[in-house]
Amino acid sequence: MCLFLVACNQQQKGNRSQHFDLVIQNALVIDGTGGAPFSANVYISDDTISLIDQSMESRHTAERNIDAEGRFLTPGLIDLHAHGDPTITPEFENFLAMGVTTISLGQDGSSPYVENQKEWQDEVDQEGVGVNLAMFVGHGTLRTMSGIGTKEKGTAEEMQKLHSLLRQNLEHCFGLSTGLEYAPGIYAPEDELIELARIVGESDRMIMSHMRNEDDDQLDRSINELIAQGAHARVHVSHLKSVYGKGTERANIILQNIKEARSNGIEITADIYPYTASYTGIGILFPDWCKTQEQYEKFKKTRWGELAMFIRNKVHKRNGPEATLLGSAPYAGKTLADLEKEKNKPFEEIVIDEIGPRGASGAYFVMNEKLQSKLLVDPLISICSDGSPKGYHPRGHGTFARIIEKYVVNERKLKMEEAIRKMTSYAASILSVSDRGIIAVGKKADLILFNPLNVKENADYSDPFQLADGFDIVIVNGKVARENGKLSGVLYGRVLQPET
Repeated sequence: MCLFLVACNQQQKGNRSQHFDLVIQNALVIDGTGGAPFSANVYISDDTISLIDQSMESRHTAERNIDAEGRFLTPGLIDLHAHGDPTITPEFENFLAMGVTTISLGQDGSSPYVENQKEWQDEVDQEGVGVNLAMFVGHGTLRTMSGIGTKEKGTAEEMQKLHSLLRQNLEHCFGLSTGLEYAPGIYAPEDELIELARIVGESDRMIMSHMRNEDDDQLDRSINELIAQGAHARVHVSHLKSVYGKGTERANIILQNIKEARSNGIEITADIYPYTASYTGIGILFPDWCKTQEQYEKFKKTRWGELAMFIRNKVHKRNGPEATLLGSAPYAGKTLADLEKEKNKPFEEIVIDEIGPRGASGAYFVMNEKLQSKLLVDPLISICSDGSPKGYHPRGHGTFARIIEKYVVNERKLKMEEAIRKMTSYAASILSVSDRGIIAVGKKADLILFNPLNVKENADYSDPFQLADGFDIVIVNGKVARENGKLSGVLYGRVLQPET
C-alpha cells in the first residue's frame, strides 16, 4: 500500500495543479489495512478518492478545504449487523454519529416483506438514505411468503417457491440471513438449511446467521450446524456470544472451533458487539411450542401452568427477573423485578397474561465480560451493533464509539490500527465489497475524521438514545453528511449492490 502511494505521489509531482471537490489536509491517515498511520492530504472528486498526497504539498485546489489538524482520518465504519427501516428513519443519525457509513440490514431471518427486494431497494434509493445499505434476504421472511411458515416441512410446491424466491433475491442481496432462535426459522430442519446453503453458494453469496441456540451448553452444536452449511457457502456468525459461559478459557475453545473449521477450508467469520446484555423480543423466554401468536392464544388456556413454570425457570436461569430490562412501552426502562413489585404478582404471570411472546422487547444481562472481551479482540472477529435507531439498548447509539473509547483508549486492549481494520476493511471483505473500507486511490470516499480522545459513547441502559460524540466529520460517498454534531440535511447513502 505504501509503495503504491509513494509511486502515486512521485507521478503527481510532475503534473500541473489539479482541482478537486474536497480535500482533507494535514490528516493522520489510518487506511483500514492495519498498517501504521501516515500523514497525508486526501483529495476527493465526486464520490471517489482521487489523490493521496504524502508530500503534504498544497499546489492542488478544491471547492472545499478541511484542515484535519492532525486528527485521524479513517475509512467510514461498517456495521455488519444492524436493524432499522429506511422508510421510517432514513437519516440513521445514530449510526452516522458513531462514524458508521455502511450498515447491513435484513438480519435475523427477517427482511422487507416483498417478493422482489430489488423494487424495494430502488424505492429506498429514490427516497434517499443517510448511510449505505448492504441488504440481506431473510430466511424466515421467505419461509412465510412461500407458505411454509411455522411448519417443519413444506410441500414440494412450497419448497420450490422458497428456492425460487431465494435465487431471485440473491441477485440483489449480499446473502441469506437466518434467525434460527425465532419463529419461523426455529422450525427449519437441518436438511432445509443445507439445501438453501447450496443455492447461496451457487450465487457466491453468504449466510449470516443468528444461530439456533446461543446458550453455552448448546453453542458448539449451533456453530457446528453453521459449519455444515459452510461446506456449500460462506457463513458468518452474527453477534457471537456465549449465554452463561464464563472466562477466557471458554472463549479460546469457541475461537478454536471456528479456526479449525477455517483451516479445513470452511469460509466462516463472525462479528460481536461490545456489551454483556443482549436485546431481542421477549419471545426468547417462551418455549419452542409457544412462539407464535396463534400458539400463545391456544396454550395460555390449555397449558398455562406448564408455560408459567417454563418462563419462571428460564428467567431465573438467565440471572433472574432483575436481569431483564424491558424496552417497549408501557414497560420501557423497567425490569421484570420492577413489574413484579409494582403489580404485586409473579413476573411469569405478567409475562403470560399481559405481555405475551410478541408484546415487548428487552435487554438481557446474560453474558460474561472476560469471555466476550476475549472474543472481541481476536483478529478473526469483526464488529456489529445489532442496534437500531429505536432499540432500547445502548448498542444502537454507542457500539463503535465504545470500541474506541473503552478498548482502544482506556483499556488499550486493541491498537487503533487494528480496531479500525476490524471495523472497515475486514468488514468489507466479509461482505465481499471491494470499493469501500480502505483509504486508497479509486476507492469510494466514505471517511471519518476524529480525535480518539474526544470519542464518547454517551448511551447507557437508562438512556440508550444519546448520540455518540467525537466523530467530527462523517463523509458518505464523497459528501459531508454530518459535521460537528449536525446533519447536512441531504441523504448521501446508497443501497449497495453485490459485486458478483
